[in-house]
Formats: sequence, structure tokens, C-alpha cells
Amino acid sequence: MSDNAAALVDARVDCLQYCNWSRKIFSQMREGGLDAVHVTICYHEDFRETAANVVDWNRRFLEYRDLIMPGRFAEDVLAARQSNRTAIFLGFQNCSPVEADVGLVEVCHQLGARFMQLSYNNQSLLATGCYESDDLGITRMGKQVIAEMNRVGLVIDMSHSAERSTLEAIEASSRPIAITHANPSFWHPALRNKSDEVIQALSETGGMIGFSLYPHHLHEGSECSLQSFCEMVARAADRFGIEHLGIGSDLCQDQPDSVVEWMRNGRWTTERDFGEGSADKPGFPGQPPWFEDSRDFPNIAAGLAKVGFDDQSVAAVMGNNWLRFFEESFVAAGAPKYCPESSYVGEK
Repeated sequence: MSDNAAALVDARVDCLQYCNWSRKIFSQMREGGLDAVHVTICYHEDFRETAANVVDWNRRFLEYRDLIMPGRFAEDVLAARQSNRTAIFLGFQNCSPVEADVGLVEVCHQLGARFMQLSYNNQSLLATGCYESDDLGITRMGKQVIAEMNRVGLVIDMSHSAERSTLEAIEASSRPIAITHANPSFWHPALRNKSDEVIQALSETGGMIGFSLYPHHLHEGSECSLQSFCEMVARAADRFGIEHLGIGSDLCQDQPDSVVEWMRNGRWTTERDFGEGSADKPGFPGQPPWFEDSRDFPNIAAGLAKVGFDDQSVAAVMGNNWLRFFEESFVAAGAPKYCPESSYVGEK
């Protein structure tokens, strides 16, 4: 890690949110001490629709420039912290923006995207989603896209992908990949949570997993206790190593129920599929009381300390591990880890 990035002590990073963005939401990020947040800007959109979502975010960066700024490189986390703002990193929960054109991978990175899932629940052109009954693994195009993502510095995210596809992506990628929002299946066997084999392979290759606070991913759902969650993190640290663990809350604050329909269904089906654990309860489940919004991020740090994590380990899980991963991942293969002429600081 560069001297500048290393100087950032106790970074606070949430590596997945998809909220109904507003001044209130961004103010709560600041109250919770979040230095960086990875936000979803695509579920089923094609390239043109995704570009329109980038335009919307550029407008937000202007309108709320006192609270947020664009994130492109690890050093932007430091710039945001120094100016009392939150760096926003853009990501896709599906590969639909690259359509059937591998050349759009680089264009998406140039537009500011830093994460892309290879599939979202269903089979895609690249990989199999976790809701499919047959996991066909990484496709021919998937291998080409992985290589191009490695080249330009667009992180492979397998949060919603099936087991075989995830293991093959880890093997095919020349750079560490991420699972930005999921939990270990040893704690809660949700379809979206990840096996020991996947997390072990991820950690052995330098990857990262962000633990989710979305109730369908939690033991006992909305009733999950902070102690149970933090004990799970401690067990994962013992099994896989503390340096591969972070937080990806999957917070969907202030969203109407129609949004979860879009997430699950897009336009690919006329049936209503509200997702795992919610077929008879459309809409978003209630958050556990100890994590209702970004202001509660410090509760996790306190919970980790209570179950025995020292200060350095707490800081690692709460953001320093993601910061290191950002520095290694967001630049082109073979390029210097930090390019100051490319980093955005802007005026507060």
C-alpha cells in the first residue's frame, strides 16, 4: 500500500448499498463515518440505460458535493475523508451493460464503474446465477470478459452467482475477485450465501467478501442479533483469515416495494418472483434494529470489539481491508497502483 493510503487509519467502507438516494441518505453516511460506499447503478439495464444512470450520479455529485464525491481510485477514499465527504464507487449487479460486446468493459470502467457481477440470480452470457437449477459455469464469453476486466481494473463480483461459476471465476481471473455482499452458509444456509469452499478459494487468491446485513442473508432474519453477526465474523476470521473480510451491507433504505420487483424480475418474466425467503411477503424486510441505516455502522465496530477483536482487527473489517483491495484492483494491470492525475478531489 502506498504511503498516502497507509496513512488513512480506520477507514470505514460499506461495499454495497442500493438506497433511494437523497440528502438524508448521504447525511447519514457522514454521521456513520463512512469514507466510501460502493453503490449499485445497474440490475437489468443495458449499456445506454446504465449510461443514463451515470448521468444521474454526476448530477448528484454536483447537487450534494458537500457530502459526496466520485470514487475512482483508493486515494479518493483519503480525499473524501480529508474533506468530510463520502467517496461513491459505482458498480453493476449484472453484466447487462456490456451486452454482447467485450469492448464495452473498458468503456464502463472509463465511465467510472469499478465492480461488475457476472450474473444476477439468472444465467447470463457470462456465468450462472444462484437461482438456476443447473450451474453451467463460466461461458466462453465469460472467460474473455474476465480477462478484459482484469486488464482494465474492473473488479469481478460473484455475489449472486452459483457455486461452480464462482469457483471457475476465481480460477480464471488473474487478479483477486470480490463477493461484495453475502454471508457464509455455515452460519445461515440461504441460497445467496457462500460455502466454505468458495470463501476459502476466494481468500487463498487474495479476494474479499463483504458481510451482508440484508435480513434474508442473516441467521434469524430481521431478528438477528448483533452478537450473532459478530460471532459469525469471528468464526470466518478464524477459518479464512481476517485480511479477506469486510462489510457490504446490501442496505436498500427508503426503497418502495416496486424496486424489489425490478431487482427480481426486470423484464425477463411476466411472473412475480420476490426472491428467496419473500415469496409470500413482497417488499423489503425490516432491518435488524442495530443496523437500520448508515448511522449504525459504528455499532458493528463495537460488536466486533465485544466478541474479542482487537483495534487493528476491527479496523481491518470495517474498511481497511477494502481500502487495500481498492488500491490493488482499480488500476489497469501492470500500472502503478495510484495515478494522482486520474484521481478526483474537487472542491468542497
